[in-house]
Amino acid sequence: MDDLANDSAVRPLLSEARLIYAITVPLSTAIILANLVIILGISCNRQLYNTPNYFFLSLLVADLCTGVALPFIPWMGLNRPLSFSSCLLVHIFPNFLFLAFLFNLVIVHYERYMCIVSPLHYSSFWVHRRFPLALLAVWAPPLLYASLPAFGWNNRAGPGWNGCCSFNDTGAPVNCSTVVAAVAAPVGSECCSYRRVFPNAFIYLEVYGLLAPAILSIAGMTGRVLWITRGQMKEICRLHRSVATRGGGQTSEREQRLNLRYTRCVAAVSLTFLACWVPYIIYIHVCVAFLLSKETRGNSTTHIVLSCTGIGSMAVMPLVLGLANRQYTDPVRKLLHKLRDRWRRRQDSEDMAL
Repeated sequence: MDDLANDSAVRPLLSEARLIYAITVPLSTAIILANLVIILGISCNRQLYNTPNYFFLSLLVADLCTGVALPFIPWMGLNRPLSFSSCLLVHIFPNFLFLAFLFNLVIVHYERYMCIVSPLHYSSFWVHRRFPLALLAVWAPPLLYASLPAFGWNNRAGPGWNGCCSFNDTGAPVNCSTVVAAVAAPVGSECCSYRRVFPNAFIYLEVYGLLAPAILSIAGMTGRVLWITRGQMKEICRLHRSVATRGGGQTSEREQRLNLRYTRCVAAVSLTFLACWVPYIIYIHVCVAFLLSKETRGNSTTHIVLSCTGIGSMAVMPLVLGLANRQYTDPVRKLLHKLRDRWRRRQDSEDMAL
């Protein structure tokens, strides 16, 4: 009977593991490869060796690390038996990488925002004059904040392993991530849960003190850039109409192309924001609502899907910015063209030989 109970408890755990890896492994692989392609493109082009691209390169490194950590992030919301030091490591390190990614994303948007808002003073901007300090500012604070639980701001004094995993009516563990939960915890292990590592105040401060302001600042800077672009485009259209020699005041073809191009730009930015940020915002609000409910049980499948899609979609943002720039992808494109031409010449020589 015990073997049957253990077997019934193990099956859902294995299905959760398969679900996590089925979602995260392809997404993580795509993120890592795309980042490597863009990093290679920047490294091979000496014309891109400047401060803005150094910031973007730092963002790509942070995004690459986020892609590597992506398969481990869904496990953070599931309970498991680990030593407290190991529990701190598996929660603090992915949180640090994610915060560093977010800080890098903000500084990249801020640097490009200042380039458009104040182009005459752009070269004297402080991030250009003190680049190492700016780079330290986007990596050190995330490390310090994420490490606070290791310095004592945690809930280790909470309940022990008993009751860490809730069981449903069939005897299967709920919100647990390892088959050890179905039998007995290893000697010296404790209940490893994000509730024990991150106090409620820590989570609230991170969500509403770091994440929400960062997302709002990115959205605000993007909206401001689009507004400035719209004003500049109207001025260009006005100049075109003033120097037009024919057309009788009708909208010229060039003006129509400008309006169409701006419309496409707004649509692309809006779709990118919806695709990259909305899943993550939904995931954050669901996590906060679950935290406020004071429940220990939760739908692990929902958590897995939301965490994978939320973090993964946000990690795609730098790839959209990088792949849209032809300068970043030119070296790889040229390499692919050379390989294609070499393969065609080989095929032609084989056909002639036949």
